[in-house]
Amino acid sequence: MNNYQLHLKEISELKGRPQLLIHICCGVCSVYPLQYLRKYFKITIFYANSNIYPYEEFEKRLNALKTYLEYLNDPEIKLIIAPYENESYTEKISLYKDEPEGGKRCKMCYELRMEETYRYAMKHHYEYCTTVMSISNRKNADWLNEIGEKLEKKYPQVKYLHADFKKGDGITRNDALNRELNLYHQNYCGCVYSIREG
Repeated sequence: MNNYQLHLKEISELKGRPQLLIHICCGVCSVYPLQYLRKYFKITIFYANSNIYPYEEFEKRLNALKTYLEYLNDPEIKLIIAPYENESYTEKISLYKDEPEGGKRCKMCYELRMEETYRYAMKHHYEYCTTVMSISNRKNADWLNEIGEKLEKKYPQVKYLHADFKKGDGITRNDALNRELNLYHQNYCGCVYSIREG
C-alpha cells in the first residue's frame, strides 16, 4: 500500500501556488480537502457528477457545496458545474449494475468522472488535477490514485496530485466541520444502483 499522505505533504515544498482543478462529488466531502489545499494552490472546483440520481439529489449535493463555499468566503476558489448527463452515464455503468457497492461499477464510475475532470484540466491548462473522493471511508484510495496516475500519463501536461484525504486526521476534521456546519449529508453514494444499498 502506498503512502499517499506522504505525497500530499510534498506540496508544502511547491513554489508559488499552482493552478489546481479538483473534482468534488458533494459538499460533505469537500470540507477538509479545500481547507487544506487552498493554502498551496489556486483552486478551481469541477463538479462533474452525472452519476448522481435523481437530478434533485444532484442539486442537493451541489447546494451543500455552495453553502460551504459561502462559509469559506474565499474569492480565489472558483466553481465549474459540468453538464448533467445521467441517462448516458447510467447506460455506461449498467454493464456492472449487479455488482455490489465498492466493486467494478464503482471503479468505472471513478474513472469516468476523473477522466472528465482531467480532460477539462488539459483543455484549460491547469497544472495539477485531483479528486476529493479519497476522504470517504467508502472509496478505495488505491484505485483513485492508480486512476490518477494513468490519467497523468495520458494527459502529461497536467500533474496528478496523489492524496488520501482521510489520513492524518483528515476524516476526523472533515466530520467535525460537517457537524458544525450541518451540511446536507446523503445516505447513498450516488448512482441509481447505489440507492438500493444506501
